Amino acid sequence: MYSTLAATTDADDALESKFLFGQSGDDTISMPVAHENFHLKPSASPMVPISGLHTLMYGQYSESTPSSTHYGDSHDISEISGGHNSGREDRDGSISSGYVVGKERSHAPSPLHYPHPLKSAQRNGMANGIDNGLFRASKVDHANFPATNGLKPTSFTPLQHPNNVQAFTQNSMATPFQVHEWNLRTSSTPELSQSQEPSNARRRVNSSPAKGQGTELRANASIPASLSWEEFARQTILAAEGSRLNPFALHPSEYKLLRNHITHAQVTIYLNIRNAILRLWTRNPLVHVSPEEAAGCAREKRYFGLAKVAYHWLFRNGYINFGCVDVPTTAAASSRSRTKADSQRTVVVVGAGMSGLGCARQLEGLFSQFGSQWTDKGERPPKVIVLEGRRRVGGRVYSHQLRNQSSSVLPPGHRCTAEMGAQIVTGFEHGNPMNAIIRGQLGIPYHGLRDNTILYDHDGTIVGKEQDARVEKLYNDVLERASVFRNKPATFRTVEGDRNLILFGRDPSDNGGPTIATLEQSNTPLPANAKTTASTTEEKPSSGVEKLAGRAYQLTAGFNPNISAAESVTNMGWRLRPQASFNHVLDLSPVAKSSEYPTLGQIMDDGIKQYQNLLDLQPRDLRLLNWHHANLEYANAVSVNQLSLSGWDQDIGNEFEGEHTEIIGGYQQVPRGLWQCPSKLDVRFNSAVKAIVYDADEGRVGKAVKVVCHSGETIEADEIVLTTPLGVLKSGSITFQPPLPDWKQNVIERMGFGLLNKVILVYEKAFWEPDRDMFGLLNEAENKASLDPKEYASRRGRFYLFWNCIKTSGRPTLVALMAGDAAHFAEESSNNALIKEVTGRLTKMFAPKSVPLPSETIVTRWRRDPFACGSYSYVGPKTQAGDYDVMARPHGAIHFAGEATCGTHPATVHGAYLSGLRAAAEVVESMIGPVTIPTPLVDKKVKLERVYDNEGITFSQQPLTPSSLGPKGVAKNESRNAQQLLDEEYEANIIGAILSEIGERPIKPGRAGVNPFLLYTKDYWYVCKKDCDDKLRAKTGDTNAKASKTEIRTALGLMWRTASTEIRKPYLDITENAKQDAAANAATFKERVATWDSEAARIRRKYIEEHPPPQGTEDIMLNNRTAIELNGGKRLRRI
Repeated sequence: MYSTLAATTDADDALESKFLFGQSGDDTISMPVAHENFHLKPSASPMVPISGLHTLMYGQYSESTPSSTHYGDSHDISEISGGHNSGREDRDGSISSGYVVGKERSHAPSPLHYPHPLKSAQRNGMANGIDNGLFRASKVDHANFPATNGLKPTSFTPLQHPNNVQAFTQNSMATPFQVHEWNLRTSSTPELSQSQEPSNARRRVNSSPAKGQGTELRANASIPASLSWEEFARQTILAAEGSRLNPFALHPSEYKLLRNHITHAQVTIYLNIRNAILRLWTRNPLVHVSPEEAAGCAREKRYFGLAKVAYHWLFRNGYINFGCVDVPTTAAASSRSRTKADSQRTVVVVGAGMSGLGCARQLEGLFSQFGSQWTDKGERPPKVIVLEGRRRVGGRVYSHQLRNQSSSVLPPGHRCTAEMGAQIVTGFEHGNPMNAIIRGQLGIPYHGLRDNTILYDHDGTIVGKEQDARVEKLYNDVLERASVFRNKPATFRTVEGDRNLILFGRDPSDNGGPTIATLEQSNTPLPANAKTTASTTEEKPSSGVEKLAGRAYQLTAGFNPNISAAESVTNMGWRLRPQASFNHVLDLSPVAKSSEYPTLGQIMDDGIKQYQNLLDLQPRDLRLLNWHHANLEYANAVSVNQLSLSGWDQDIGNEFEGEHTEIIGGYQQVPRGLWQCPSKLDVRFNSAVKAIVYDADEGRVGKAVKVVCHSGETIEADEIVLTTPLGVLKSGSITFQPPLPDWKQNVIERMGFGLLNKVILVYEKAFWEPDRDMFGLLNEAENKASLDPKEYASRRGRFYLFWNCIKTSGRPTLVALMAGDAAHFAEESSNNALIKEVTGRLTKMFAPKSVPLPSETIVTRWRRDPFACGSYSYVGPKTQAGDYDVMARPHGAIHFAGEATCGTHPATVHGAYLSGLRAAAEVVESMIGPVTIPTPLVDKKVKLERVYDNEGITFSQQPLTPSSLGPKGVAKNESRNAQQLLDEEYEANIIGAILSEIGERPIKPGRAGVNPFLLYTKDYWYVCKKDCDDKLRAKTGDTNAKASKTEIRTALGLMWRTASTEIRKPYLDITENAKQDAAANAATFKERVATWDSEAARIRRKYIEEHPPPQGTEDIMLNNRTAIELNGGKRLRRI
């Protein structure tokens, strides 16, 4: 059973006050890990509570579309969009500083704690509805949902307990097929491809098969028969893209794993299977994807080996079955006689932040799935212990409870909080794992941030939109010019499948052949239909968009050299100085080469100075430019003058899509969910680590690691995952015996760890625009009206941005950011001084309105927190390319995780979480080895023979093997008889009549998906390629030189951005027309489908009346509905 949450275990640590609160003892030090966003979704459909999860949070949450794919794409009209619900959360006993009538005072922890009647790990929460032909159980049982706080179950459609789902009869199942050992256990999300099951059908979740017993696997079982292959392929491609994977190519680690085992044709088959498995997960992350379901993604039984490898690789690497999902165990109970003396291994995870909890939760799932690996050896599966120095989970994700909980605008049961640390979710789409956890599993509500930022000058006047836009363009121009000094993008080797076949959901003909490795090492020609080389080199993305505070900074590797700086700024709307030359260019190279470790700030300031020679920049222009500096300093937690010029944006191109959002009621609900669901992790609070004693000798006997806590407790472990922030490692507060090797210690010293602080202001009434999510504030230079960019550095980040948090905190709350040098200023200043200054600034901004003193204030000082020592990592001047990967590399039994080990998504909550998944995969591999490749991986193709009975009637086509034949040579388990053949022929005639008269059933319209830049790219790719090739040949003198794809893409991007309105207009018009057509098509889809269905039924009746079936089966034929009649489009024959 889920145990009641113990609020005292997750309370703010009273002992933290000496470092969380400042001089007066009441200024909280909390930190913002790269703010990730969240969004409040309208409850378009009824909430579907997850029993056991619905009481986890502290309010009734609704979420209409939990899938992590594009909902309009993945859900058909006929599908029930299952919602997610979570309930009451435990309260932190928080201490905040109050500012009442000009006096500061501290507040004792609240004695009120909400109970947590959580359900057992045997969840009632499963997905409901019809999923394009796949069945989900759906029975309402309100008794399973305890009412808390007077809240009664509303018209929910509760998700069902998997054990309540009855098994389908064996007649509905395919013939058993014995295959590789999978450690199988059925989940509650079967996808039935052969027929649409009735709504009352049930399925039982079987326990793990007894040893020696075969497990029933069915090819095509997870592919809905009601979908056309094109629609199915579209959904699988979206699922892969929504999982950070290329749907058309192997991931580099997949490539390494499979290159010696599969042929070029089998790459496409593998990708189709892998993408289909991802489709299962992204469409319902509430329940795990089972091995049987993964096997059902194969089109033929001989590809079950590929499905097994894909399933294990995806699961191990955290692409499926992650988060708050229950993974049934495959571990059989070991008898005491078989159990060894030291029969259980131990993994210690240090830190209960997002990376630590994510790692521990993933390890629990992996140990459940692969439990038999240990029980077969007479051991119990390993146990996981999480050590946390604080008295709460979350780490730098910390939602501080406000002192006054009255007059909240949040729904009943939600508490008022302020985000001390992480605050923003930077888009859910295209791979953010928070999508599955927040929207798909916990069902937490979120508020979408609008790009409606308004800027106030230092004197309180509003900056005009025209001037704001013009300065922003100038800033982006300098940023692009600085990007030419960026490190070259990394490359990696992979292999692509057949894109056209994948787009249409088809498998290629597979007649064997040489493996990918063999093709790479020889001159063997590729198959005739192969359009790519055996393997190819892919480059890391070299462009992206940084969205901060409602502003988008285009990060591109270079600028158009054919346009002078003067022409560029003229196109932006600037006026040149009278004496300025129109051919003037900017040369940033001297400054870039003047230092061994140049910084972004040096180059940017130099670029601005050079533009001052061209433009008559005024003090307000300088203040605006420095506001954008402050915005980058917020993103990197450090002054731009300390950012590496060549690597500061090394995570470029990995941005997620979708609007930025904030969690309603507190981001800390997410780590609490990971801690509590589906069962409580073993988190030991007040367990700050003092020393780690380890043995790096692989031939050691006994435990590899001994962890010594400040409390005196000592824990021995086989593996340890260290998720402490980089700042803690830099501080040396944890002793390593022996010391870490130089390669690890050096990277810890080279990497930067920055600081961002907040001033939280709570009022009784809002005096600002309540519907504006954020507003910015320009700061004056040290010397008033200065035109020297350097004189703005120390002050530009001071209260530079205010977040309006009414909709997420529940009370009139402003969160003022202190970025860059201002973050250190906040650490050194008193609360009185900060409140006095910010009140004066707000008074100017909102004059003539009266701005009162806040009723409650909280000032974060993350540098003082011994468990953080700062905010998040950044790329410092001495940081080398690849240092994030070096930081992530394990040393013996010591593994490292945290945002500072995730080079693709550093300084973010999702990056921290992803690093925990990676570390979990490393731990499991160190224990049981890499993913095992079955032998043979793909069974040889067997020639099919026709089998006849004594009357010569064909019963089936199947491999002619002794085991498939009975004593008289007749095939066993015949799938069809003569009557079935006649019925099928009659049914085909009916379908022919329907199609000949009214055509195919209307297919559900997809997204417009027309991008003007992509259309432009198709027209200008070869023009741009030729231009780039010519320039490269002229530069290098090599007549055979060819520009890389990255260089061509970069040049095309610049051509598009600098193209005239006349050139861009046709592409923009096509896009707009496509959107309008798609909207119109979608608006009439239901009506057209209803009309088609009615006509199809009429034609069916008419045909049966005119051509009665020979066997008198009129009633059956009248009630038949084929896949063509049930759902969008005729399905192509499987190949």
